Amino acid sequence: MRIGELATRTGVSERSLRYYEKRGLLASDRTPGGHRDFPERAVDRVVHIQELLAAGLNTTTIAQVLPCMRDSDGGPSASATPQLVQWLTQERTRINGLIDELIRSREVLDEVIGAASGK
Repeated sequence: MRIGELATRTGVSERSLRYYEKRGLLASDRTPGGHRDFPERAVDRVVHIQELLAAGLNTTTIAQVLPCMRDSDGGPSASATPQLVQWLTQERTRINGLIDELIRSREVLDEVIGAASGK
């Protein structure tokens, strides 16, 4: 499929798709006319990239993680190393800590708002 169709099907801009390709996260072939030609599985790949970006991972880390994610058929990937799993577990712990800090900040703000508004 061409880049425009992939963008439409995934809701991701063509510019972002070109960036993912430049970073090695996404691959395409070229048509004789020089247009990008993405395989059907690129849709799942872009969805995975978006999920990992939303989880706070950068593209360098995503390049390491993508090969370890479950294939579109749901089967496990054999390329996840124990070190990568350990790192991802640590990253999740770090993110949970940030969430806890944000919750505490919101609670303090709620108290200040309540006090300032006389409630």
